[in-house]
Amino acid sequence: MEKRRIKDLLYEQVARMGKAMSSPKRLELIEVLAQGEKTVEALSSELSIDIKLASAHLKALRGARLVDSRREGKYVLYRLSGQDVSNLWVTLREVAEEHLLELRMAIDQMVAQPDKLASVDREALLAQAKSGDVIVIDVRPQSEYDQAHLPFARSMPVAELEQRLSELPKQRQIVAYCRGPFCMLSDEALKLLRAKGYMASKILDGVSEWSAAGLPLVKAVPPQVS
Repeated sequence: MEKRRIKDLLYEQVARMGKAMSSPKRLELIEVLAQGEKTVEALSSELSIDIKLASAHLKALRGARLVDSRREGKYVLYRLSGQDVSNLWVTLREVAEEHLLELRMAIDQMVAQPDKLASVDREALLAQAKSGDVIVIDVRPQSEYDQAHLPFARSMPVAELEQRLSELPKQRQIVAYCRGPFCMLSDEALKLLRAKGYMASKILDGVSEWSAAGLPLVKAVPPQVS
């Protein structure tokens, strides 16, 4: 009986993680926090939920030790408790894509036009970005770019892109990325760039996917958690 009690306790502790992640909004919170730390106000706006509900979801994630926080002045900033949490989200999503037909169909609808996707693999894209053969743009908010971004990528937040088109050469291929396969910001960027005559495509990767694949990122020095 003692062995059974210990074994039950072990599974119960691991199940805390699964319970904390068993909410679509909490999964989205993990994806957004993988881009860098944010206030509850910013998170509630990003997820289109009220602050009280965002706080409740964050409390559940903190209870499972998936999220940490620190205070800066009058604000509390939240972030993932480790890179492994971001990797866990990528793995969970990839397993879901492999086994859930409904998810694969939904993703296929997002990439219904294959010409929107860059036709090179990650290593080749890195080499081309380094040589300047392609221009990689990060269309997430500047604050997320500052936290971590792909090597040789330029920060071009989608909200600023139209005003900054003159910074992009029309004679080179532009490759956009945002937060990952579920992010729509790169689609907005492509629509604008192509309408203006640019050769543009996107990748489905974000910084989480890049990191989970063991590829390098340019990262800010993380602040101390208090």
